[in-house]
Amino acid sequence: MRHPPHHRSRNALLALFAALAVAFSPLLAAPAQASPAPGTGKAFAAAGSGYWHTSGRRLLDAQDQPVRMAGINWFGFETANYAPHGLWSRDYKSMLDQMKSLGYNTVRLPYSDDIFAGTEPTGITYANGLNSDLAGLDSLQVMDKIVNYAGSVGLKIVLDRHRPDSSGQSALWYTASVPETTWITHLKALATRYKGNTAVVGIDLHNEPHDPACWGCGDTSTDWRLAAERAGNAVLGVNPDLLIFVEGVQTVNGQSTWWGGNLSGVAAAPVRLAVANRLVYSAHDYATSVAQQPWFNDPSFPANMPGIWDKNWGYIFKQNIAPVWLGEFGTTLQSPVDQKWLAALVDYLRPTGTYGADSLSWTFWSWNPNSGDTGGILKDDWQSVDTVKDGYLASIKAPGFAGGGSGGDDTTAPSTPTGLKVTGTTATSVSLSWTAATDNTAVTAYDIFRGTGKVGSATGTAFTDTGLTAATRYEYSVRARDAAGNVSAASGPVTATTSASGGGPSGCTATYKVSSDWGSGFNADVTVTGTGTAATKSWQVTWDWPGNQTVTSMWNATSTQTGRTVTARNAAHNGALAPGSSTSFGFGAAPGGAGTPTLVCQAS
Repeated sequence: MRHPPHHRSRNALLALFAALAVAFSPLLAAPAQASPAPGTGKAFAAAGSGYWHTSGRRLLDAQDQPVRMAGINWFGFETANYAPHGLWSRDYKSMLDQMKSLGYNTVRLPYSDDIFAGTEPTGITYANGLNSDLAGLDSLQVMDKIVNYAGSVGLKIVLDRHRPDSSGQSALWYTASVPETTWITHLKALATRYKGNTAVVGIDLHNEPHDPACWGCGDTSTDWRLAAERAGNAVLGVNPDLLIFVEGVQTVNGQSTWWGGNLSGVAAAPVRLAVANRLVYSAHDYATSVAQQPWFNDPSFPANMPGIWDKNWGYIFKQNIAPVWLGEFGTTLQSPVDQKWLAALVDYLRPTGTYGADSLSWTFWSWNPNSGDTGGILKDDWQSVDTVKDGYLASIKAPGFAGGGSGGDDTTAPSTPTGLKVTGTTATSVSLSWTAATDNTAVTAYDIFRGTGKVGSATGTAFTDTGLTAATRYEYSVRARDAAGNVSAASGPVTATTSASGGGPSGCTATYKVSSDWGSGFNADVTVTGTGTAATKSWQVTWDWPGNQTVTSMWNATSTQTGRTVTARNAAHNGALAPGSSTSFGFGAAPGGAGTPTLVCQAS
């Protein structure tokens, strides 16, 4: 798997964008300010002060109060601008104020080692008094200003060594022009520079290590786990209060995922640091707008995603090994697959209103709208908020965090949605509607579940689930959510069966009969009858088990099973059925007591 180039922006256009922005900056309106996000209860009141440390899977502040990192990536220092993007049209303070007002509590700042060479930042406007205190500063001094202002308004900063130089990412933590010694020297320089400044809570040692980087292989030239130990201990040697963020690799034991997203090697080879309670593991995960992956085509998607996340990084949190920080995730949200992916991921990260700070931490990619394959929280004018994208993240923000939004005591969940019904089906979609729930403040969204997996969210009382399989039965329920992240009980379920695809005169029905059941297993026979006006060429029968049954053998047909759903297809000799004629197949399954499922027959 090849992960596309990480900026998602085009350096060739940067100078032009900056010039145009400066030229037109007098015409830009004042920055739009969003309302502070409502709080999630007393559990977060005044949390987040001082340096942070870890305890098992939790992040704790200087007073040992649990905190959740819920933030945003603001890139640019790592590019040839050597400063965060968007300053060609906005003041940096208004940017940080807007991040805070939206309920983000942490900013991940990517940089490259170029900024240690006294680089002069470009793409910053000083018109109309904007960014006036940045004039004449080099890149590191601009970073100082951003760090200090962020700290003054209660935001935390994670510094991210994103690239060895502004030309692009590197698979390993070193290159021919930027050796490991330079990398570590610069990490130590930042740790020393911000020592005692509690706005900077940690350093992400290197962004997205990937093949040939390995985990635990023992080769000091490619073993990222060993390199992270060397660099992490060097940082802690000069500033022992910092958190050390260690990303994954691409491939472990022949299994590949996103660059930086594979932490499966931690189970056998954890990172060892000289200072206890400073290690946070970090993963990255993306949707189809960045690259296609095989799990997006799985018939069970998005219900398959929690298992994939568990395997690659979620197990570290679930087994209480260390905190896990999803340092990057993002999407344009243009594809229905991406919408379902983000809804499932947000649910996996654990809503703050339900779990408090006992949740996975995260920083969304990105604040910037000029990330080519994800877009940003800001729209192209660098001021307006993409409220749909931001809305997906509402339930996992931590707005009661000190300085990160207004506090609150709302712990009342909305009422349970009622009246859920199916309003339409096609071969690939199911449309639903329901009666609005009520809340002591306001219902802000509804989460729609297919089986046990969340497939999307809606602000109104209707939703269409797309990308489904023809002639397949699905079960749905809905939960209401308020701005504080409180979630209602699930509505009563409804079922829907998508229509058969292809149309035409062919058709079939199927009947089911258990021939023997001995408790630990059973045998059943299925009769398929042609019902159309023309002979079938092939047929398939689909059903969902009511329990945990599994097909163990089948004759006169072939089958596949995904979760509880079984699809049986004709054998070579019995696919053709004249109108009114029948054929049969049988199977063995376990355990017994399955009852009679509802069969859906599709012919062509």
